[in-house]
Amino acid sequence: MEGLAATTKTSLCDGAMKSICAKFHFWSIVEWKKAANEADNLDKKESNGIDVISDSADSTAAEIKSNPPLAYPNCDLNIWLRTCHTEIITPLEGISTGAIPTWISGSLYRNGPGKQNYGHQTVNHLFDAAGLLHLFKVRNGRVTYQTRYVNSTSYVQNTAAQKLLVPEFTTPAAPDPCKTIFHRISSLFVLDQVVSDNAMISVYPLGNELYAFAETPFIHRIDPITLETTGRENLHDRMKVINQSSHPHFTQKGEAFQLGQKIGSKGPSYAIIHYPPNADNEKAILNTVERARIIATVPCRSIKEPSYMHSFSITSSYFVLIEQPLTVSFKTILGSLLKGKPIVHALKWRPEKKTRIRLISRTTGMEVQTQYVTEAFFFLHTVNAFEADNHLIIDICCYANGEMLDCMYIEALKNAQSDPNYASMFRGRPKRFVLPLSPKRGIKGNLNTYADSLSEAHWINGSSSVYVQSDELCSLGCETPTINYNVYNGKPYRYFYAISSDVDADNPGTLIKVDTIEKKCRTWAEPNVYASEPIFIPHPEAKAEDDGVLLSSLIWGGNNEKRTGLLVLDAATFTEMGRTEFHTPSPVPKCLHGYFAATK
Repeated sequence: MEGLAATTKTSLCDGAMKSICAKFHFWSIVEWKKAANEADNLDKKESNGIDVISDSADSTAAEIKSNPPLAYPNCDLNIWLRTCHTEIITPLEGISTGAIPTWISGSLYRNGPGKQNYGHQTVNHLFDAAGLLHLFKVRNGRVTYQTRYVNSTSYVQNTAAQKLLVPEFTTPAAPDPCKTIFHRISSLFVLDQVVSDNAMISVYPLGNELYAFAETPFIHRIDPITLETTGRENLHDRMKVINQSSHPHFTQKGEAFQLGQKIGSKGPSYAIIHYPPNADNEKAILNTVERARIIATVPCRSIKEPSYMHSFSITSSYFVLIEQPLTVSFKTILGSLLKGKPIVHALKWRPEKKTRIRLISRTTGMEVQTQYVTEAFFFLHTVNAFEADNHLIIDICCYANGEMLDCMYIEALKNAQSDPNYASMFRGRPKRFVLPLSPKRGIKGNLNTYADSLSEAHWINGSSSVYVQSDELCSLGCETPTINYNVYNGKPYRYFYAISSDVDADNPGTLIKVDTIEKKCRTWAEPNVYASEPIFIPHPEAKAEDDGVLLSSLIWGGNNEKRTGLLVLDAATFTEMGRTEFHTPSPVPKCLHGYFAATK
């Protein structure tokens, strides 16, 4: 990836050269080298017949030479590299402890990487792994568990051929001597011949149907009972959308909004897609995607390099787009497709462009005139956005740059324990950005009067742009953030929930609750346990924002790879109420995103 750190090529030696005094827990690399040299000297003396009296220091030196200390001894990154060999079609019964509230009734769906290999070919990146669905059904205090692969066209064909037939995000397809440049040019007119339809990131409903998502224009219809893949929709064929975010937004009316990109006569643009709610007509209900349409478009900042967007936000009045300086070069994409290479090389880090926050009116579909600019950062997930006191507030999980994506290369994950720089590349923090709506020109100083944040905004001299300075919400790394979505999405809120993104933390599997007003955190953790994205379920008679529970799927590190579970936390006190654990016939990999469908 141009401009990003070559994490996949980092070895212990490379790391030592870059950071000679970096600490491996209690040992520095200098100490490790010294101990290793002492061990070499001991070997030489013994080989020359010299008597050596062993002491504890000598034993330590020899041990460190053969087993250098781990950079992150509390973190088992191999949880991302597991492969599920056996799908669980028949619901698996588990063993419960504590008390799972009987008012919780529904299905928690999860999606994430399931396998990295097809035959002898291994994919290069976590985003290239085959999508694996998980299902925890909760009813009357009991929980069952199922798993099944998303049977995308790519997955089915790759499994049959035992190799990649179409390039993934970072992994090229296996060489095919029968494909000439003319074949590749003709394939450009059939998108899924050059772009994988693998869906391994998220799972959400559209209308009354469930779909698995990635960032491509393909979504896969999933049977909510069996997890069987029952169909596929191609948004490029329907709306000329070339990609989309992995996280649509939903309203209480049952409608959904999605962010996509398309190319027109004037260049690339960002498109807001509207999925209408269920209709009374049964045929219409079964064709929610067919009834979808684009309701707003805005041109990209660059006609050559639109921004990479994994998610967006929505308020009562606006769609909020974050145009970050990680861009996608169309020229490089075209060259990659013609050569049968992965599109990852099209990602360019352009920090000089800064980050732009763009507001699109939900009423008119037009962009507001004021331009909002802020620091250059990389992000995957927004937390929430809302309007208050003539300001728009948006919370985002921010990283210094796009190196975070490099951390998810398979080789980077395998070599992380010998890379002292790995944790810093994955270092992110949740930040708040406060945008003054309709600010008056000519005012000097801070334009923000919103009381619950230290974020500032100032006119940029001689321009129509406002520079927004962020305010950090929490000193912990937070990822896959969630909120009390059905009630507070797009509205003033106080709490969000997340998993830890700090691999060098005392417990990297920590769950986090953040109070955005007081900037205080609560945490839940258990040794060797790795929790997933926490999903908030409100109490039927909720009287407060955090009156409810959090559902989080669990896996265990080390040799406990065939063990998973569902954790239930009291969202207010952040204490465990109960859990159900399962022993599975196959390893359970870490998952990414999910959705809870309540049943009566």
